[in-house]
Amino acid sequence: MNSTKHLDDLAQIRNIMERSTKFLSLSAWAAILAGIYALIGAAVAYRIIYFSPIVRYEALKEGPLNPAALPLFVTAAIVFLLALTTGVWLSQKKAQKAGQKLWNRSAIRATINFAIPLAAGGAFVLILYYRGYYSMLAASTLVFYGLALINAGNFTFSDIRKLGIWEVVVGLVAALFPSNGILFWAIGFGVLHLIYGGILYWKYER
Repeated sequence: MNSTKHLDDLAQIRNIMERSTKFLSLSAWAAILAGIYALIGAAVAYRIIYFSPIVRYEALKEGPLNPAALPLFVTAAIVFLLALTTGVWLSQKKAQKAGQKLWNRSAIRATINFAIPLAAGGAFVLILYYRGYYSMLAASTLVFYGLALINAGNFTFSDIRKLGIWEVVVGLVAALFPSNGILFWAIGFGVLHLIYGGILYWKYER
C-alpha cells in the first residue's frame, strides 16, 4: 500500500512539474482545423495558378510586386489568419476548462521559441521571392515552419517536435521537386496537421 501511495505521489508531482514548465493548453482541434484550412487554401491556389487566364509565373517575371501575385498572397494570408485565430480561441477554451490561464510563463516561452525561427524563415522567404526564386518558396516555408515547431516542442507536447521533424523532411523533398510546390504545401500544412491533430486528440483530449 505504501509503495503504491508513493508511486501515486510521484506521478502527481511529475504532473505538476510538467504543467509548470510546459504549455499543455494547445488544442488538438486547432491543428485539425489548420490542416483543413491549408487543404482548402492549396486547392484555391491550384485553381488560381492553373485555371486562370493569366499565366502567373510569366507575369511574375515582370517583377515581384506584379498584381498577378495578389490573389495568392490573399489566399495565404486568409489561411494563416484563420489558423492563428482558431488556434488561440480553442486553446483559450481548453485552458479555461482546465482552470488555467492561457498566457502563462510556459505559453510565452513556447510562443517566443516558435516565433523566432518562423520570423527568420518569413524574412528569408520574402528575400527569395524578391530575388525571383519562386520555385523554392514552398520548400523554404515548410523547412522553417518545421524548425519553429521543433524549437517550440521543448515547451509543449513532445509530439509537436515530431511534427516539426516531418515538416522539415517534407520541405527538403519539396526542394528536390520544386515544380510541385502546392502539392507539398498541401501535404505539409494540410495532411500532417490532420494526422498530428488526430494523434494529439487521441492521446490527450478524448
